[in-house]
Amino acid sequence: MTASPRTRPSFRKLTLLPLVTATYFMVAGGPYGLEDLIGKTGYSAALLILALTPLLWSLPTALMVSELASALPEEGGFYIWVQRGLGRFWGYQEAWLTLTGSIFEMALYPTLFVDYLGGIAPRLTAGHRGLALELAMIATCAAWNTVGARAVGEGSVWLNVLLFLPFVAIVILSAIHAPFAAMPLAATPTGQVPRMDLIGGIMIAMWNYMGWDNLSTIAGEVDRPQRTYPLAMLVSVILVIVSYLLPVAAVAHARLDLHIWTTGGWVDAGRMLGGPVLAVAVSAAGAIGAVGTFAALMLSFTRLPAVMAADGFLPRIFTRRSARTGVPYVAVIACAIAWAACLPLGFLRLLILDVLLTGLSILLEFWALVALRVREPNLPRPYRVPGGTLGVVAIGVPPLTLMALGMARNHSEQIGSTNELTVGFAILAAGILFYFLSPGARRRAGSPPQESTRNL
Repeated sequence: MTASPRTRPSFRKLTLLPLVTATYFMVAGGPYGLEDLIGKTGYSAALLILALTPLLWSLPTALMVSELASALPEEGGFYIWVQRGLGRFWGYQEAWLTLTGSIFEMALYPTLFVDYLGGIAPRLTAGHRGLALELAMIATCAAWNTVGARAVGEGSVWLNVLLFLPFVAIVILSAIHAPFAAMPLAATPTGQVPRMDLIGGIMIAMWNYMGWDNLSTIAGEVDRPQRTYPLAMLVSVILVIVSYLLPVAAVAHARLDLHIWTTGGWVDAGRMLGGPVLAVAVSAAGAIGAVGTFAALMLSFTRLPAVMAADGFLPRIFTRRSARTGVPYVAVIACAIAWAACLPLGFLRLLILDVLLTGLSILLEFWALVALRVREPNLPRPYRVPGGTLGVVAIGVPPLTLMALGMARNHSEQIGSTNELTVGFAILAAGILFYFLSPGARRRAGSPPQESTRNL
């Protein structure tokens, strides 16, 4: 079989363990982000949501990614899947939704990095020094990404170890009722929630379980992708579920006060269970998680401008790559600058909008899965979702149902004088307009992509 022009076999590639740890950071980055879920729903409902959401959201997505990534292991990942299954127009919309969603998402992690670092050294992050640290984090992650996908994946292994250590301590101390806690544990009943927000909690869980498709964009940089992707999906799903359920179950067992569960709640939990030393460790792990997640997501998102430029949708300069690592360094630099410019936007109030945009892109991937089963039944598929065409249709139903809930919630969330659903539709309309304005829209559907291997 002729190698795809997007496949680059000349440099060291990601193997299974680095792929798993990079995927973990893209999806989870630790239990951080679950604080508001606990605060909105209480311990019992939070555990139920965290147990059910993977079955309705993560597992179907992981199965879909396993089939498509092993059948079409090309750089660009989900952009290529949708383009091949549904056409160039929908392929462009897939990339547009992902990149616009990244604007809201990537503004979060530098802010979280500074927030958690401020828990250790408040004077270090005060005033303009906080913004300087955010910009320094973005620059560091960009430099790390230019070294290559394998470097990011291998670094993620060690960051995962450092990330998990404080939560191992939280689980152990909670299991023994924290006899050495620095302050008395509040005996708030697990069912007493300050203000129940079940749908809001589900949206938070969906966000915490998103990202399974992200590493598909670097399929050309993965060793034996037909075998590695399905295994990585299986291991990553288990790792994410365990790393969410165990700490939440542990603090529920310790009956920590529900009122501590806002952003930064894990630091308060660490202080209550293990004193200032554990609180500092949790803060440090939060900073590590923010760096690891930002670097891993940068690895994914920056491949999209490169393959879109190869297809004529963006200027050709985005196809330029390092001769040593194959990294699209122009795309890396451009994305880093764009995300740095969006730092003042913040993120938390726009989380549900990010779920809408990213969720719609995931639904396009499910539709591409069905379309490819119908249009290309003989396409080699090292892994196949069981159940034939009916099976691939069935696994898309639960994510579609959750997205309907997300749209309802977007309608109720205000941004200025309008609501988030209106903003989301405006972004969709802009994607349609930009497609028809781009030179790539005038290329014939069957024409091959331009070679994107320019090395400098």
